[in-house]
Amino acid sequence: MTTASHRRALGQHFLRDAGIARRIVEIAGLTPQDLCVEIGPGEGALTFLLAERAGRLLALEVDEKLVEGLCARLASLAHVEVRLADARRFDYSTLPALRPSPESRVVIVGNLPYSVSKPILERLVAARTAVSEMVLTLQKEVAERVAAGPGGKRYGALSVLTQLYCDARLALAIPPGAFRPPPKVDSAVLHLRVLAAPRVPVGDEGRFHRLVKAAFGQRRKTLANALAGGLGVSAVTARQWLAAAGIDPGRRAETLSLEEFSRLNSFGPLNPDGKMRGFE
Repeated sequence: MTTASHRRALGQHFLRDAGIARRIVEIAGLTPQDLCVEIGPGEGALTFLLAERAGRLLALEVDEKLVEGLCARLASLAHVEVRLADARRFDYSTLPALRPSPESRVVIVGNLPYSVSKPILERLVAARTAVSEMVLTLQKEVAERVAAGPGGKRYGALSVLTQLYCDARLALAIPPGAFRPPPKVDSAVLHLRVLAAPRVPVGDEGRFHRLVKAAFGQRRKTLANALAGGLGVSAVTARQWLAAAGIDPGRRAETLSLEEFSRLNSFGPLNPDGKMRGFE
C-alpha cells in the first residue's frame, strides 16, 4: 500500500503548522527523564521537537515509506527509534522497560488518524498502568465526548470509561488549515493524566464496563429499559436493581455521574447466568 493510500484509508492529515506543533509539545511538558512515544509521526512535524525534550523517543508509524524517510532524517539521534508498528495492536505494556530510568514518565503524544482514533484511545486507556500521560490530537467531536461531563448529549460510555481512569481536558483547538490535506472538521488536543487508581470503586472492571456500555447502548430509552435490553434481564429486575441503588429507573444514562454508576454496579453484580444477584 502506498503512502497516499494509507493516508486515505486511515483518514490521516499531517500537521503543518509549526506554531501549533510547538504548543502541543509544551502541553506534553517533556523532560530529559521521560520516555515519549509518538503515535503517527507522519512526516515528522512533531518528532524533532519531541526529540529535543525527551530522554528517549519511540515513534510508531504504520506506513513503511514514512518510516524509511524518518529513519534517514533521524539517524544521528541515538535516543530516537522509529518503529514500523500499528498503534491499534502495539503492546504498550512493554513501554516501562524502555524508560531512561525507573522513575521516568511514559508520555504518549499522537496525531491519531480519524478513522481509528477510538480503538487506539481505548487501547491506550486499557494500557494505563504503563502510561503516565497522553497528549492526543483527535477530531474535535471525539475529544469533546471524552472530556464531557454528565447531563449532555456528548457524555457517553467513552466519557465514563476514560474518566474512570484519567483526568481529561481539552487543551487546544486546531483549525483544519493546520493540516495537509485540511480535514473537513475541526480537531482538538486532548490531554489525559492517568490516575493512580480508578476514580470510583468498580469491583470487577469487566462487569462495570458491560454495565456502562449497556446503559448507553440505547440512550433514548429510560435507564431501566436500556439495562434490561443491554444485559438481557427483565425490566422488573432492572427497576428493582436501580431502586436498590437509589436511582430513579426513569432517568437516562447521560444523567448519571461516575459515582452513581459505581453505586449501581455495587448493588447489582451479575451472576454467571446473567441475572442480578438478589433479584428475581
